[in-house]
Amino acid sequence: MTVTKASLIDSIHNRLDLSRNKSSQLLESLLENIKKTLENGDCVMISGFGKFSVINNNGRRKIGSYNGEYLSLAKKRFVRFMCSRVFESKINGDIDSS
Repeated sequence: MTVTKASLIDSIHNRLDLSRNKSSQLLESLLENIKKTLENGDCVMISGFGKFSVINNNGRRKIGSYNGEYLSLAKKRFVRFMCSRVFESKINGDIDSS
């Protein structure tokens, strides 16, 4: 099952007994803070969940498969997520995940 933004808003609404509008504002604010932090190149670490970090790819050259000419692949940044040990042990079903 895929979790959507709407299902997250419903979950916040049900758990915290907030209005749907306030739940939506809370989620949007959280996501916006995470996005801005990552755009600045900083990491976001959520204890017990994991760490989001920005990785810089310096670009590279590769040989084209059809004509053998060199192609330049552009530099880009991407987000990497590494889950915490606690979360990883829960995913893997470890018994000693205290």
